[in-house]
Amino acid sequence: MILITNDDGIVAPGIKALVEVAQKFGEIVVVAPDSPQSGQGHAITLNQPLKLRKINLFPGVESYECSGTPVDCVKLAKNVILKDKVIDLCLSGINHGANASINIIYSGTMSAAMEASIEKIDSIGFSLLDFSFDADFSAAKFYVEQIIRSVLENPMKGCKLLNVNIPAGRREDINGIKVCRQGNGTWVEEFQVGTDPRGEKYYWLTGKFVSFEPEESSDNDITALKNKYVTIVPSGHDLTSYNSIKEFKYLETL
Repeated sequence: MILITNDDGIVAPGIKALVEVAQKFGEIVVVAPDSPQSGQGHAITLNQPLKLRKINLFPGVESYECSGTPVDCVKLAKNVILKDKVIDLCLSGINHGANASINIIYSGTMSAAMEASIEKIDSIGFSLLDFSFDADFSAAKFYVEQIIRSVLENPMKGCKLLNVNIPAGRREDINGIKVCRQGNGTWVEEFQVGTDPRGEKYYWLTGKFVSFEPEESSDNDITALKNKYVTIVPSGHDLTSYNSIKEFKYLETL
């Protein structure tokens, strides 16, 4: 059984492309948000009930839209819809826009896949570096198919979560796949200030992404994507800074 979800909403073209590919590998079930949930990270819904509605959106595929977040979708799929079934693989995406580098922290796409990986389910989040609703997913679908096939033939062991980012453009313009580390970068943010029709001030978050990777560095997803490679970053959810444990041992003497 393959579970499919996303954060752009169940009607997004990216999830349609992912469904078309995943159908080749067996039975699938789609549980996705009923509206866009980008930037929700690992948010879950606690202050109101969740709603699930079965819909007929993908021919021959059992599909549900959920009123909650991407992580809510995975939790409901595992504990309600598929509670008596084994989920062999969770696929999230295909996201409209990159989830490389620090973006994994904010991404609803990757948090959905991460939630499944916490439940020991092999999980992959797919993202295409094109925010357009009319993005061309043909090259992405080719690489998504190859990666799904490989993971099903070689189940994950030490790592249960892959963060896959795919350059925009034609398949012939992509140079291949690189398995690499998460790049070092951040968002330089600012808020645009305006006034709404009622005269109340509002703030709209904007910003730009800045890479801290040196030019000569080639083992990270930021650089690899710039060089037109599909990037695969084996990821996890242990946020311990192991190199710093010794540094802070002095606190045990307080």
